[in-house]
Amino acid sequence: MEKAKVSELFSSIQGEGLYVGRKEIFIRFSGCNLRCVFCDVNKKGGKFYTGRELVEKVHPHTNTFGMGAKWLTLTGGEPLLWCDFLKEFLPLLKDRELKIVLETNGTMPEKFRNIKDLVDIVALDFKLPSSTQEKPFWSQHRQFLNLAKDKSFVKVVITAKTISGDLKKAIKIISEINQEIPLVLQPVTPHKKFKAAPPIEKVLKFQQQALKFLTDVRVIPQVHKFLKLK
Repeated sequence: MEKAKVSELFSSIQGEGLYVGRKEIFIRFSGCNLRCVFCDVNKKGGKFYTGRELVEKVHPHTNTFGMGAKWLTLTGGEPLLWCDFLKEFLPLLKDRELKIVLETNGTMPEKFRNIKDLVDIVALDFKLPSSTQEKPFWSQHRQFLNLAKDKSFVKVVITAKTISGDLKKAIKIISEINQEIPLVLQPVTPHKKFKAAPPIEKVLKFQQQALKFLTDVRVIPQVHKFLKLK
């Protein structure tokens, strides 16, 4: 039986993306294949679980703060590093009546192909190289969005160093697949290791640029950070 390393399992409200404020249960997987300069997540700690062990950890959260939650979000790190585990784990949740959200950096489309029918919503983070200071992943993002298009939205993090050219490339990919796919522009949240937040004028200008090609473009910060929640 496959195992995955999990750093956190908790109940809270969704703090970013299209579904801000929704009560959810979160599983944060350890490990990531990227090192974005603005990342504030500890990706190294955690404990290994089998699928059945993790299901038993989820259950108490449906009876505490998570009571009434209809959604379980897989986040990280990068959950798709544990693709073989997810293939075993997600079917075990069917009797819990939870819908599944996958939060992913969108760089591993072939792994996603193996579990795409097991998730209900994909929060796909396009990694703009000027924001992340990582190499570009345009081809992988295009492949991934092609697989997830009917159940996805795209998020991009905007920093003081984000350039218009990167956003244009992201917009082009989305619009060529489906202009109706929502795009969320997320101003980076400053923290002790990263302070390069963009001026709001820059973010609003990017929104106007994107709205020329996409029908739904929203500016949404990380609300849970303002509320001091996980």
